[in-house]
Amino acid sequence: MTVVTRFAPSPTGYLHIGGARTALFCWLYARHTGGKFLLRIEDTDKERSTKAAVDAIFDGLGWLGLAGDGPAVMQGERAGRHREIALELVKRGAAYRCPVTAEELAGRRARADELKAESESPSLTPAEKSAKEKEREELLRPFRSPWRDPAKPLPEGKPTVIRLRMPDDSDLVIEDKVQGRVKVAAKDLDDLVLLRSDGTPTYMLAVVVDDHDMGVTHVIRGDDHLNNTFRQAPIFVGMDWDVPTYAHVPMIHGPDGKKLSKRHGATGVEAYRDELGYLPEGLKNYLLRLGWSHGDAEIVDEKQAIEWFDLDGLNKAPARLDMKKLDAVNGHYMAQADDQRLFDLFLKRPEAKGLSREVLARIRIAMPALKTRSPNLVVLAEQARFLTDIRPIVLTGKQADQVNDEARERLTALVPRLEKLVDWTEPVIKQELADFTAQLGIGMGKIGPVLRAVLTGGASAPDITLVLALLGRNESVARMRDHVRIGG
Repeated sequence: MTVVTRFAPSPTGYLHIGGARTALFCWLYARHTGGKFLLRIEDTDKERSTKAAVDAIFDGLGWLGLAGDGPAVMQGERAGRHREIALELVKRGAAYRCPVTAEELAGRRARADELKAESESPSLTPAEKSAKEKEREELLRPFRSPWRDPAKPLPEGKPTVIRLRMPDDSDLVIEDKVQGRVKVAAKDLDDLVLLRSDGTPTYMLAVVVDDHDMGVTHVIRGDDHLNNTFRQAPIFVGMDWDVPTYAHVPMIHGPDGKKLSKRHGATGVEAYRDELGYLPEGLKNYLLRLGWSHGDAEIVDEKQAIEWFDLDGLNKAPARLDMKKLDAVNGHYMAQADDQRLFDLFLKRPEAKGLSREVLARIRIAMPALKTRSPNLVVLAEQARFLTDIRPIVLTGKQADQVNDEARERLTALVPRLEKLVDWTEPVIKQELADFTAQLGIGMGKIGPVLRAVLTGGASAPDITLVLALLGRNESVARMRDHVRIGG
């Protein structure tokens, strides 16, 4: 058997980080088994589905390297096939036509609410209270239409829906690869609508038909769909189709243990890329470990992930988003990334807008040092800020306090020595600073903080000798002279 997985998002917004993890698991399992990974856009909700959302989903998947093996299936284009199966289920006796309207069902629920209020009246006798509670319980039972009896004639001229005929008394059992053996009593499930009275198919029917027609063998999805499985499996059975193997993965929670939402910060893949500055390989590695494990391995590249990934490694407990751990994982990939690639990514960021060629050249030269100090591109831009500051750098607070009269005297003495250096490299600069402090009989602690203040303005920066080397002789000396003159 060739394994076929699928990722089937609804195009009602961006690609959620939880959806990206599901797509990754599906993609990895298909690659691990030598199977296929397919995409389906479940766009049956025409009011909420948008082309912009479809484009955002494809864009996010493409950025993560999770393209499908073949063109994506658009569910909304397959309504005719869905209707065909609904009618076939009626022929097989696995579904039936029902004239009960949505308004009538809403009336049942409203009546149940009325009975609840009535049963709480202190004027009722125990017998009256019991009768109302019993009537309410009957109304709240899973709906089983009187027309599920094939002998009952349909009213003439009244529109009908097609409902699935749920088993009467048996238990429905799913052997889930993550949740284990899960059992639900069939009597606790509604006879759900498969085809509306206007002929449009419902989500539950469309999903099953599409999974079958696409040859899906394994459905890996969030555990918020677990209840749907018990409504979908009888459709497979009704058509004598093979039921896929299911693996329902727990949802991603925020640091507070609650379901991940906008209150926790970024939830869309594009925000992790554009706003937070993560690399696709870093985010993929982190998402892989967010609900799947292989021993103590934290850094797992794509090749190793394909080799190791299996459904047995999926965790049953919800995973919590940990941004510090994401930074640590992504920082590993930042340090390994090609310098030119990172520079090109930096150029696309808002922090790069308006920078001169000279400044950009400095940043490109500094990339080997910057990337090892940066867990993401946002921090990399912050680490590069000392290279971009426009002279004169205005000092405030602690940095301004560093430049006292004594400090200015030392800067005045140091500037000509640095100006004379022919070989402006880190080792030579370091030796010159060592000779200078030795001549004055002071330690680096007496000159280093002052240099850091006038050269960086207090911005994040590496070792001071590297700062001097990266800024270049002319810029370094100019920044030092600015503060000697300002103080004098």
